[in-house]
Amino acid sequence: MSFFSKLLGVFSGEGEKKVEKREVREQVRSVSKELRKPKVRDVSGEELMEARHRAKEIVLEAKDEALAVKRKAEEEGRRLRKEAEEVKKKAEVKEEGMERKMGVLEERERQLEAQKKKLEGLMGEAEGLKKEQLGKLEKIALLSREEAKKLILEGMDKYLTEDIAKKIRDAEERAKEESDKKAKEILVDAMKHGATDYVAEYSVSVVKLADEEMKGRIIGKEGRNIRALEACTGVDFDIDETPGEIRLSSFDPVRREIAKRSLEKLMKDGRIQPARIEEVVERTKEEVDKIMLEEGEKLCHEVKVYNLPVELVKLLGRFKYRYSYGQNMIAHTLEETKMGVALGNEVGANVNIIRLGCLLHDIGKAVADEEGDHVQIGVDLLKKNGLPEEVIACVAEHHEDKPFSSIESTVTYIADAISGSRPGARYEDYEEYVERLNSLEEVAKSFKGVKEAYAFSAGRELRVIVDAEQLSDDQAVKLAFDVKKKIEEKVKHVPGNVKITVIREKRIKQTAK
Repeated sequence: MSFFSKLLGVFSGEGEKKVEKREVREQVRSVSKELRKPKVRDVSGEELMEARHRAKEIVLEAKDEALAVKRKAEEEGRRLRKEAEEVKKKAEVKEEGMERKMGVLEERERQLEAQKKKLEGLMGEAEGLKKEQLGKLEKIALLSREEAKKLILEGMDKYLTEDIAKKIRDAEERAKEESDKKAKEILVDAMKHGATDYVAEYSVSVVKLADEEMKGRIIGKEGRNIRALEACTGVDFDIDETPGEIRLSSFDPVRREIAKRSLEKLMKDGRIQPARIEEVVERTKEEVDKIMLEEGEKLCHEVKVYNLPVELVKLLGRFKYRYSYGQNMIAHTLEETKMGVALGNEVGANVNIIRLGCLLHDIGKAVADEEGDHVQIGVDLLKKNGLPEEVIACVAEHHEDKPFSSIESTVTYIADAISGSRPGARYEDYEEYVERLNSLEEVAKSFKGVKEAYAFSAGRELRVIVDAEQLSDDQAVKLAFDVKKKIEEKVKHVPGNVKITVIREKRIKQTAK
């Protein structure tokens, strides 16, 4: 290999064994010495200069060629790195797609298992209903249809005839003996007896999904998204109940509305992650608070009530999302107030007292951070805000918890009863009602040492009677806590707060002879 070939190999990087730079410099010096040595023949100065210039040109050309090769190698390295990054990104996208598909498959598996359990439950219920119907048929088989119908009509006719005749006689006697005021009270009393009560509860909102894949995104990796939603809103998200939708469960209607609006916004936006969830929920809370204030003002103006304290106006606005036994509270309050004012005008009562009494009669149901009966909560709230005693009496007596103290409170009661008991106003589900009471009692009886358990007040109160020989006072305190926790975990559709009272009584008996 010639000197210039070795020099070119150094700068271009060719060949596995490269010549060291020191060797090249030594060879360059050697060439220079040879050029300086005197020759046999005389060399002119021009030839010597030309040879030196030629040597420099060769060296420069080699350096240029080496730089070109180096640049080419760097460009090739950049290209390879870019291709590697693209391959990495494609691999990440494929991995993400696989995770999504795995989430959808797991979701479908959960749905199939839930449907299987639901089907088994329905088959069991059908068998129970079949046995129940057969039992009823066996009982009435001794009577024909016409005989049973005749027997029922005869009993009702006798009962109604006696009841109506008694009321007519009482009304006539009082009308003869008392003044016009007493006559008005008779009229109000007669209207009062037309009222009835219905019991039901709505506590679920539904959000429709565009496709089943959206459920996987809402759940998130290892369930982090749905846990963030439940933590921020205080609402239970049921994704396994029905395909194509998510059910939101909470007995706080405002929380349910915030959760529903937030979930719809997140699905529309597409960015479902814990940080984004917290941001959207906070913004939705502010939006719902503003809506409730506007709705409260609108309700007050509709019934011609002005200058009410802002705290009460905000609570009235919560009625937009509140349902009492399946009846929307704004619709019920507006309807009741108009009927109460009309009845008050007919009997000559104080219409302004009736107007405020009807408007505020259920205000206690809108107070979310206090436990207890909504009537007493409403009375305490109105006293705190300085409402007239006559209005507070209407609220305190509208469920007959106290004797009626005036015609105005009686009219408030009547208007409330008519609005709630008219056909179609409220939803009635006796099976769910009975199931709720039985569930509460069964939870309490499942603990050791419990003798009896009774659920009443539509499931809002549970009395647990324990054996004093088996449980001490300290154990009874712990039992109350354990019952509370189990109700929260096991019993669905709990009607708001459930008051649990554990009774431990020890009786000692002796007989004297």
